[in-house]
Amino acid sequence: MQNEDVRALFDGLRVTDVRDGMDWVGLHTKGSISGDIGPLFQGAKAVGIARTIRLRPSQKVVPPGITPDEYTGWAYDYWYGEVVSMRMTETLQGGDFIVIESAGLDVGEVGSNNSLEWYASGAVGVLTSGGVRDRDECVLQGVPIFGKFRAQKMLQGRVELDSTDVPVNIGGVLVRPGDVIVADGDGAICVPIEHAEDVAKYARQESENDKAGRRRLYEKLGWPLDDTVR
Repeated sequence: MQNEDVRALFDGLRVTDVRDGMDWVGLHTKGSISGDIGPLFQGAKAVGIARTIRLRPSQKVVPPGITPDEYTGWAYDYWYGEVVSMRMTETLQGGDFIVIESAGLDVGEVGSNNSLEWYASGAVGVLTSGGVRDRDECVLQGVPIFGKFRAQKMLQGRVELDSTDVPVNIGGVLVRPGDVIVADGDGAICVPIEHAEDVAKYARQESENDKAGRRRLYEKLGWPLDDTVR
């Protein structure tokens, strides 16, 4: 299946619907990413295909005695050019969801610049088990970002790239390249690609049942119908 075909299966489904779909096909203990990883802002939501990045703590150190001007070159040319390059823009496809296994340090592995670069190259969202910096700009830009904590620090001298497009651990869940990520105000869930069609089928069933039930209550209350019950 192409990215757009897989994403279409989950169009309009909530994380809770997908959780129900996972239960219906017997995946009760799989998929739900730890609840301490959540949306950066109210209303953030996305459905996409996982493109993974694994980061690790670095033992490399800043060269002793370098000047601030030399530090600029060291940081941008060496560290971000060689040690922790996460560009991926040349290989991103529309509908990809960037998924980052954090190095586990108090740094902002996602920020306003790299998240917007990925988004401009076709990514639909970013999911990280680590920190997010530049949060005000990230909220303003509106890229759907799901992370664990706020951060201030950059990566140079602290974090390096381990690998890309490999299985990663995000909030206690195995996420493989090509798996489906659904994320909204209830957090994020990973659907193994081999179960996508069945999960989506029963997630859709439960979504429609929920809408029908709440629509009757809206009508009883005299409320105008909104998109969540249509």
